[in-house]
Amino acid sequence: MLTRFTIATSGPGLYEFTRQVTDWTAGQGDGLLTLFVRHTSCSLLIQENADPEVRTDLAAFFERLVPPSDHPAMSYLRHTYEGPDDMPAHIKAALLPVSLSIPVISGRPELGTWQGIYLFEHRRAPHRREVAARLG
Repeated sequence: MLTRFTIATSGPGLYEFTRQVTDWTAGQGDGLLTLFVRHTSCSLLIQENADPEVRTDLAAFFERLVPPSDHPAMSYLRHTYEGPDDMPAHIKAALLPVSLSIPVISGRPELGTWQGIYLFEHRRAPHRREVAARLG
């Protein structure tokens, strides 16, 4: 089984798409779900989906870890012509996963009680991100 999920983003942050995934896997049986984001300036994460402060804190942490290219600490960057958030977005995507593997049993992803599947957008502008999915 193959599909693609489209996630609309409106700036940096974590966008949960667990429901889309679980709706797609329902009734599919057992297998290994592979998710792969088809972009170089965002990432995929499995993260807590109970307390929204977790998402806020993660976004704030990565903003401090890799600030925009116009920040004095980032003056060494050369890839700056697409805006001050572009190269830092590539760095964040290099540090974080761009693919996930999740066991599926009886059509249900084997996520923990508080786990959700997220696209982590690293760019400031809105985007339509594609995540390729395969259950096999």
